[in-house]
Amino acid sequence: MGLGFSTPALAASAMPVGGVTSQPIGHFEFCEQHRRDCAPHNASTVAARLTNFGWKTVVSINAAVNAEIEPMTDEELYGREEVWAYPVSGAGDCEDFVLEKRRRLMQAGIAASDLLITVVRKPNGEGHAVLTLRTNDGDFILDNLNDDVLAWSDTPYTFLKRQASFDSGRWVKVETGTDLPVASLR
Repeated sequence: MGLGFSTPALAASAMPVGGVTSQPIGHFEFCEQHRRDCAPHNASTVAARLTNFGWKTVVSINAAVNAEIEPMTDEELYGREEVWAYPVSGAGDCEDFVLEKRRRLMQAGIAASDLLITVVRKPNGEGHAVLTLRTNDGDFILDNLNDDVLAWSDTPYTFLKRQASFDSGRWVKVETGTDLPVASLR
């Protein structure tokens, strides 16, 4: 579906991805309850072409979800760590923001193969989840910490892994060349 994008100033590159990697446990548990949201994709995995209207829809949904959901930890909401859920109570953590944005954007006509949950590391080392929007003009990030939709390379994050464009239940490594060897000294 052509949800247009014609603003050259917003052009970005595609995020380099590698082989299949482990699925986050929170996403696995979410998929157990929402199997339809984690299915392989039958459609083409060629990135979407966005029109100006489509871009405005993306920006609007990102800002709306950021404004509507109160940030709250899973510990505060559920009494345990790492629960991925739609924010039915009006509160949630970063994964919950991502799931709601993904759901609304799919309702607006964007394919699931172009809306990929992505795990990153913030500059302070803390884990975080964002939504990657794949387009023929590059990959963009929808983030609950920023109302602006940015090119993935313009964010302050270290990208670790994201959903595979061919299967919402599979995950692939993000190959940014920033992987550091792990070593220990006695």
